[in-house]
Amino acid sequence: MSTSAYSVRSRLSLRANFSWTFAGNVVYAGCQWGMLVVLAKLGSPEMVGQFALGLAITAPVIMFTNLQLRGIQATDARQEYLFGDYLGLRLITTMLALLTIAGIVSVSGHRLEAVLVILTVGLAKAIESVSDAFYGLLQQHERMDRIAKSMMIKGPLSLVALSVGVYITGSVFWGVVGLIVAWALILVGYDVHSGALMLKRGLQQDGTLLSEGDQEAVLCPRWELSTLARLAWLALPLGLVMMLISLNANIPRYFIERYLGEHELGIFAALAYLQMAGNTVVGALGQSASPRLAKYYAVGDGPAFCTLLLKLAGIGVLLGGVGVLVALVAGRELLILLYRPEYAEHELLVWLMVATGISYVASFLGYGMTAARYFRVQMPLFAIVTATTILVGLWLIPADGLRGAAIALMITAVVQAGGSLAVIVHALRVIGKRKEGESHVQK
Repeated sequence: MSTSAYSVRSRLSLRANFSWTFAGNVVYAGCQWGMLVVLAKLGSPEMVGQFALGLAITAPVIMFTNLQLRGIQATDARQEYLFGDYLGLRLITTMLALLTIAGIVSVSGHRLEAVLVILTVGLAKAIESVSDAFYGLLQQHERMDRIAKSMMIKGPLSLVALSVGVYITGSVFWGVVGLIVAWALILVGYDVHSGALMLKRGLQQDGTLLSEGDQEAVLCPRWELSTLARLAWLALPLGLVMMLISLNANIPRYFIERYLGEHELGIFAALAYLQMAGNTVVGALGQSASPRLAKYYAVGDGPAFCTLLLKLAGIGVLLGGVGVLVALVAGRELLILLYRPEYAEHELLVWLMVATGISYVASFLGYGMTAARYFRVQMPLFAIVTATTILVGLWLIPADGLRGAAIALMITAVVQAGGSLAVIVHALRVIGKRKEGESHVQK
């Protein structure tokens, strides 16, 4: 059997990849939401607020230093870099992320308990970043089943670890320490093994069947500085974009913590996390479709690219509509059931669901931009979105509280979706002009 035949046969179909990714994301997102429920049930809104603050401060740093390498690797249709290049750069940037987070908390002025939570959350996210590098290898070869299985193990284990830590100690800090242990075990015990399995099956980027010694070498990080510099320069725009996207989501949380306190931040974070139900579908579809979108664009098949992207955007609209409907019909009862009555006192769930629906569409358009390799144009786009978030947040949150934060998210989601659509339209026009040029040459 030839290596190429084996490679094609080893890849899963788009439907199978989506099914696995959806299942993995459902389990993982459900367990992540379960962590907030545990904190809300066993603790207080202040504890939820501490955990949310840790995520809000560390997320933009981690998202920037991740440089969206997984997305770049998954859409590397021309196979320009080896897995070792992606892993080497990820390890370097992850260390920089930890140093940056430590520097931020040293000057933040937060209480010691909050500082410890932020640092431990940062360490947990750093471990997750290394796992993400192996996910990129699996996604590139369209083996989302291996990623899904990792998430389906990690989710319940994380929930148990955090729950036990909080229950025994009554402290968010020890709950996050449990997360660190759980995620490290999954990285070493499963994710690294999955990466090695891809190489043993001859699914390395160049399509050649590697010897055992070569497999181990390719699985290790590569430290060729010139190659890492080129990859970092290629990925830098997306790193900045992902940081800006994370800031867009977290800036309202900064303002809430600053003007309203940890209690209100805990309320907002618990309600906002309900959007994860739709994000599960969006992430599964976007990650599964990204390699296919990249191949369509690389070969200049504009109609196929556009058709698939429109289907994704339509699903985003449908998911958003369902979320708004649920919030209108049974929002208050749902919040009382999931959390506590005090979480249902704020009538902002409908506003959050409207903002979430628009963000689903914007996310799908973002996958399209990345698949088309439009990286640098995303920087000015999301700089505008971030500036919008800051301005409307400063305007609405101090005056209108949590409802103002939800409206701010809605406004910025509209700006993001509109800008992303403009980039996609330009990308499709480029394909059209390229086709016209090729037809003239043939004549």
